[in-house]
Amino acid sequence: MEKLCYEVLKKKGYDGFLLEKAPERVLQFGEGNFLRAFVDYFIDEMNEKAGFNGKVVLCQPLGNGLCDMINEQEGLYTLFLRGQENGEKVNRKRVISSVSRCINPYNDYDEYLKCAANPDLRFIVSNTTEAGIVYDPKCGQDDRPSSSFPGKLTRFLLERFNNKLPGFIILSCELIDRNGDELKRCVNKYIEQWGLSKEFSEWVDKENIFCSTLVDRIVPGYPRAEADSICEELGYKDNIIDTGEVFGAWVIEGPLSIKDEFPVDKAGLPILITDNVDPYKKRKVRILNGAHTSMIMAAYLTGKDIVRDCMKDDVIKGYMNKALQYEIIPVLKGLDRKDLEEFASAVTDRFANPFIDHELLSISLNSASKWKARVMPTVLEYYEQKGELPPILTFSFAAFLMFYHCGREMDERALKGYRDGKEFFIKDDEWILNEFLKLKDADTDKLACEIIDNEKMWDKSLKTLPGFKDEVIRDLKLIESKGMYEAMRDIQSK
Repeated sequence: MEKLCYEVLKKKGYDGFLLEKAPERVLQFGEGNFLRAFVDYFIDEMNEKAGFNGKVVLCQPLGNGLCDMINEQEGLYTLFLRGQENGEKVNRKRVISSVSRCINPYNDYDEYLKCAANPDLRFIVSNTTEAGIVYDPKCGQDDRPSSSFPGKLTRFLLERFNNKLPGFIILSCELIDRNGDELKRCVNKYIEQWGLSKEFSEWVDKENIFCSTLVDRIVPGYPRAEADSICEELGYKDNIIDTGEVFGAWVIEGPLSIKDEFPVDKAGLPILITDNVDPYKKRKVRILNGAHTSMIMAAYLTGKDIVRDCMKDDVIKGYMNKALQYEIIPVLKGLDRKDLEEFASAVTDRFANPFIDHELLSISLNSASKWKARVMPTVLEYYEQKGELPPILTFSFAAFLMFYHCGREMDERALKGYRDGKEFFIKDDEWILNEFLKLKDADTDKLACEIIDNEKMWDKSLKTLPGFKDEVIRDLKLIESKGMYEAMRDIQSK
């Protein structure tokens, strides 16, 4: 079977959009599945629908990666966006032609720096994982290349400055708060450490826009189990097939003038350019992540294993939807109610994705910190605004306690628990697991009181919240008397 390339597509009469030749307008740090199913897909759409006419040159941020495979296919790869929309199963295929090539700076550092002399280059995109935006004082100006991504970027910006060319719009996609701000902070530290000129420092500050962004798309990536059959159907060998969910959203904080150069609206893309990304981060954390965290531990104890199966159960789905519509959305400020409801509506479709087996146990990792970050703020704001506790979200804390209370013994830094006689593992920080292990023989009153009063876990937020402890104890007793499933049904009638 012939390998994917432009000539093979032409021979097969491929009638989809292809852009074989265009200037390289984007430098992308990261060649992995996420960026190729997200940023490179969006740029491919802009090329087709908005005349962006730009290619993306990829920079492999680590010594080992996909660089050779990408270049062997002339930057081409097949992307499948799969999931559910408005209750209907969706599987969309597109050959992405927005990527020109991939550079490995560990093998060809000069070619990497040469990109800085390209006057067409205007955007820099990155997703170097959560650990990628970090200042490492061991990085030097003459490293070929610096081990850290901010070090690589600083050296690239210096090369651009020395070529007397304009700066960049820099779009950070790493999953950390204020990613653009943090990247700029690291760059400034290298400028100081390396003793670079005041003129260069001012150029970095004035001629470059460091945008903090929020990204949202689940990308399972290479479909290993299906790859051979997919290639048979395609009629060519594609070693870097990518898959992602249909839903995608990208919020970019920066001046609205970015739209003049990055025509996202003209292409009809789910990309928002705004002066403040924070409300949209809050929307994602409270609605999407909050729905996950408030549901999955209770659902697991009813016997469910996969998120998709929860969406087929009226009781569990109703529990989640009531939390969203009556407890989470009403207290969110700073965004339009219609926008919040549309985002929440998409959650059900995303959770019901027939192509992703999203295991409840995998989502339950570090649930103590997740409940604190994703659910607790809504509980506190709900009480502050309404003078009463939100019943579903309060119940979710009782479900969290009951889930962790299943742990009977430590097993390689996890608590071994049992559901219907079968073992499962509860994973969290070791000190948190030990707090629960100490209470494995406690009754519901003692369990609730000890954990709620644990200031190391929750600060003072929960122990001082009027009525919270009593309500959680009542919910625990409800679960004990009726079982988790019937308790979830009952709590919806409050």
